[in-house]
Amino acid sequence: MTAPTELSGKVALVTGASRGIGYGIAEAFVARGDRVCITGRNEEALKEAVEKLGGDRVIGVAGKAHDETHQAVAVERTMEAFGRVDFLVNNAGTNPVFGPIADLDLNVARKVFETNVVSALGFAQQTWKAWQGDHGGAIVNVASVAGVSASPFIGAYGISKAAMINLTLQLAHEFAPGVRVNAIAPAVVKTRFAQALYEGREAEAAAAYPLGRLGVPSDIGGAAAFLTSDQSDWITGQTLVVDGGIFLNAGVG
Repeated sequence: MTAPTELSGKVALVTGASRGIGYGIAEAFVARGDRVCITGRNEEALKEAVEKLGGDRVIGVAGKAHDETHQAVAVERTMEAFGRVDFLVNNAGTNPVFGPIADLDLNVARKVFETNVVSALGFAQQTWKAWQGDHGGAIVNVASVAGVSASPFIGAYGISKAAMINLTLQLAHEFAPGVRVNAIAPAVVKTRFAQALYEGREAEAAAAYPLGRLGVPSDIGGAAAFLTSDQSDWITGQTLVVDGGIFLNAGVG
């Protein structure tokens, strides 16, 4: 990608951004001139992502999203490197189980909530204390269409994303007026994370979407860029469904 000639003066922290949706969001921010801190569990993958995005305006902090120490260090490193953190994108997530909810291991459910929900709250608390509480900004939580409808066989994931949508409402209410908080609920996006949902049957999966294709990370990157831009200054507490029209098929007839 070609780096912009001018910096925007804004700084973003994007969790779970060494690849997939998080990387697509970081790429959109860099393209408009933001400086960005990305996080991820795999240090080597994170280094590669930083190099691809541009080491002159991107840093990486490796760690597990649910680890409170990692949360604090990521925000601290962002402040040290760039002096501010205007935008937080809570994208890190996990879905380690596939099957009926009646058989769900409760320890697995706890892990899903720790990573998908509690970590988002922790990062929001950290960015609020470090910068946003005094200076304002925006938060985007990456939820899922699984959080706004029944999600057979990925129930724990769907319940956690529903909780993230409500977390968005709570944060939007408490952090106003200085910090806007919104969520994005994607349908299936072509990433390694979602591969099991379309691998070997992409054409069949895409045929169910009125727009004729599955999502790609840049689709979510564009949505996140909008929700952290001046064009969305009067939007908070909302969940933007980015689904290629798949919900249109839920009607009668």
